[in-house]
Formats: sequence, C-alpha cells, structure tokens
Amino acid sequence: MGHIIKSKERGNLVVISGPSGAGKGSIIQEVIKNNDNIWLSVSMTSREIRGQEVDGKEYYFITREEFEEKITHKEMLEYTEYSGNYYGTPRGKINEHLEAGQDVILEIEIEGALNIKKMIPETIFIFIMPPSMQELKKRLEKRKTETEDKIIRRFKRAYQEINEVTKYNYVIVNDELDQAVSKVKAILLAERCRVDRIEEVYIGNEEEILHENLVDNKNIVNLERKI
Repeated sequence: MGHIIKSKERGNLVVISGPSGAGKGSIIQEVIKNNDNIWLSVSMTSREIRGQEVDGKEYYFITREEFEEKITHKEMLEYTEYSGNYYGTPRGKINEHLEAGQDVILEIEIEGALNIKKMIPETIFIFIMPPSMQELKKRLEKRKTETEDKIIRRFKRAYQEINEVTKYNYVIVNDELDQAVSKVKAILLAERCRVDRIEEVYIGNEEEILHENLVDNKNIVNLERKI
C-alpha cells in the first residue's frame, strides 16, 4: 500500500547562531556526526588562520581583497564585518545540497542570520544560549587564544546578541552538551514533519477499496440490527 502523502524532498536551510563561547561548534559537530542527510556549510573569512585551523574545514580563508571581489560579484549569500575582518556565507553548493534533499546548516553571526531571514524567511533559526554569563566568561578564558581586550569585547557583544533571541524560532541552553545535541536533532526531525512540506495528498485504489469495504460492512451490521 502506498503512502497517503508526498512530502517535499528539498532539504531545510538551518541557521544556528549564538554568542562566541556558547558551544555552537561542538553541538553542530555532534549533530552531523554519522549523518549523511545534513551538510555543514563552511563560512568564508578574511581573518588569519589560528592555531590548528585548516583551510576549508573551520573556514575558507581568503584575503580581504578577494572577499571584497566576491561581494562585488554577488557570490556571498550574506556577510558581515567584525573586528576588521569579513565573515560570510558563499552561495556555492548550498542550493545543490538542498535540492539533493539534505538539510544545510549555517553557523553564522546574528547579523548575518537576520539578513538571511529577510531573504529566505522559511529558514529554520536556532539560537544557542550559554547557561549563564559567568559560564560564558569561563569558556572564553579557557580558549587561551585571545587577548583580554578581545575577551571583553566578545563578552559585551554577547549581551547585545542575546537580546536578539526573540527573532529566532528556537532557543537551546547549552548546559549539558548531550541534551543540547538531542534538542537540535529533535527540531530537525520535527521540521521534516511540518504540514507545509506536503506536496500532495492522494488516495490510491487500495485505499478506496478499503473504504468501500468498511462502509459496506457497516451497512450490513446496521441492517442486521434492524432485522
């Protein structure tokens, strides 16, 4: 017997944002682990490579001049400038993966997320919140990759970013990593079941025969009761 509904095969575009230190990267890596139906879009930046970062993994690293050229040629879905560096999402293969039925995750800054919301309002927006500002400060200090001045700037920026949470569809407090990961997975699964993803509802021959048999049986029972 065939399915009674046909859903859209196109994947969902998912934006995940949150303050630096909230744990977005750790959550995303666990969500996409061993899941071929989710593709993580790699952002592009004009900043220098840090530590053990690899070009094409954490970011695509290009020069400021190259980034500005891509902006001119409209090759960026969205972009922003922070601390003197550009960050953005290259259009690239995003649509290709969506058409193939994969969900595409974008880990981007809030300013970029709001720009995408204007262009593609059906995007799913998830905000990752730290359990407390004290915990956020500890996480930033543990990195040991930034100066104290940069940590202070990130901390102040976090206050501004958290005020934007009401513009997102979902918010997840990243207190326990496993729980946060489970919640993101649940959101992605639920979004696949949305009614507005239905392309067609149809009743096949088998369903019609079943319906006729049920009606006939009901009529027979009613007739017997009358007799």
